[in-house]
Amino acid sequence: MLCQAQECVWHRSALSRMKDANIARIATHVAELYEQAMQSASQGSLAGTIPNGWVDHLKVKGLYFRAEAQQRKSMSCLASSQYGEEVARLQAAQEYCNQISELVSYDQRWSKLLRAAVLEMVKSQAELVGSNRTRAEHDNDVIYLDPVPAISSLPDISPYKLAESKTPEIIENPGKFLGGEELGPPLFKGLVPFVIHQAASLYEDRKDQLVSKDLITALDELTADCESVLNSLNMPHALEAIKKPIGLPPNILVGADEIRSDGGYIGIKRLLDSAIVSNTRANELLDAAEKALYDEAQEDQRVQQRVPKGGRQAKRIESAELTNKFRAEIAKYRDVINRARESDATIKAQVDMWSQFFSLLGSPRDEIERQVPSTTANPITDPHHSQIVGRLQQYMDEITLMKRERAKSTEKLKRVANEDDITPALNEEMQRLAALSATPILQFELHQFEDLFAQKLDKYMTWRKYIDEEREAQLELLDSIREANQAFLVARSNHPLLQQREKALSNLETAVKRYREASFNLHDGARFYVSLESELQKLKGGCLDFAMARHLDALEQLGLSHGETPTDLAQAPEQASNAAMQQPNLVWDPTMPLKYTTPK
Repeated sequence: MLCQAQECVWHRSALSRMKDANIARIATHVAELYEQAMQSASQGSLAGTIPNGWVDHLKVKGLYFRAEAQQRKSMSCLASSQYGEEVARLQAAQEYCNQISELVSYDQRWSKLLRAAVLEMVKSQAELVGSNRTRAEHDNDVIYLDPVPAISSLPDISPYKLAESKTPEIIENPGKFLGGEELGPPLFKGLVPFVIHQAASLYEDRKDQLVSKDLITALDELTADCESVLNSLNMPHALEAIKKPIGLPPNILVGADEIRSDGGYIGIKRLLDSAIVSNTRANELLDAAEKALYDEAQEDQRVQQRVPKGGRQAKRIESAELTNKFRAEIAKYRDVINRARESDATIKAQVDMWSQFFSLLGSPRDEIERQVPSTTANPITDPHHSQIVGRLQQYMDEITLMKRERAKSTEKLKRVANEDDITPALNEEMQRLAALSATPILQFELHQFEDLFAQKLDKYMTWRKYIDEEREAQLELLDSIREANQAFLVARSNHPLLQQREKALSNLETAVKRYREASFNLHDGARFYVSLESELQKLKGGCLDFAMARHLDALEQLGLSHGETPTDLAQAPEQASNAAMQQPNLVWDPTMPLKYTTPK
């Protein structure tokens, strides 16, 4: 690779028309590198492992660049009027070219092993050196008469080393880069004894039991108890009715927007009517399937009575034995349809009961606000009432802040538990136990880490104290809210308009819930009816196919073709023909065969 790199530099310097003296120095170093590579490949530790063609290639390259260096140096001598040295340099270059020619002509395998481009390059160089030598000798003999020194006395061309082998620091000193971005962490850095993994897993189980099952569950139960008490006191809805007498609570506004986007009462009524129609259509499909079975049973009864006992019809299985599966399916789907009808009736009763509220919630916001009683026209100016409301609002703000801080504490506890890694401590404990051991053979047991477990889990005991403090503070605050709420209820009882507004808001909130329930049930019912109708279509098709197959079998047993089917299978074919001849032929009967009269 160094040879090729230095050769690339030589090629670039030749193309960029660098000074000939510098090109000669670069070519000299290329030759030296190729000679070193050839020596290593033929005599060093790599001898016998490198193909012969490569060694020959290296030898030719070394001679070529020796000739190139001398030829370039001769051009530098010509430029500096050193005509005698120019001739000597060209003679030296000619010797190197002759050595290459002798190698190629002596052994024909060279011409086969060397690439055509290399042979062409050597040939061009020999021609150039020969022509330059002829010119230089003629000019010196005729014009300059400069003494020509011997080749052995020529000063060496100092090499110009531009390609050098440099081992990267990461290879010379890889330990310096361990843990960094280049090599990353050591592969076996985290390799620990199996007992450490067991101890870490045991600690994780105990920590999860303590944190998730005990501490976090206790905090969630505190919040749930708080919400239950506030809901029983109708908080904060009762305060919202006082604090915002004109506007509506956000949950009602959001619910009204949903109802309005779904089409309001008209939209849900359309869904209900569609469910009723789907139920009726399902009943019709089931009736059609049942009628097909009934008609087949009647036809089978007539066929069974048609021919005397012992005839061909004795092999015919009765219809009741073949239709048990169909009738069981019909009974099952009949029960499903009846239960669906009862469910639709329940939803319809609920929709009818809340239809007035559904219509109101589907109206614009301004219309809803006008329908809700307001204290704007008759404001409450009692200072005692305002004081009670302010105190109750203060308690509600405190309980809200408490729940918010509790949620933050819960997240902090989860984060501390996730970041709690006992593995480093287990490694230190293992090393401490190993140092205390009197024997070089060590065997660790899980019970040896119990003290460490207790020490690591002890930091979570402060959370138990925090939970007890939260419980006491919540009980005290909820008692204050109950007391303030009782005073609020007494003061509010003297103002009936507030009760009407609170009742109206409660009804609207309940109506939003009822609408969502009815809408969900009706959409779910629509999907149910689509699936049910598909199954009933398959059942109906199966019943009709069965009835048709039995009908054709009956005709075959009676010895009739499909076009000769009599109106009443219980009637003999001869009787059916006589009855048809006695009746006036006024209307065409498709069951009778066509008759043609022969022209006379």
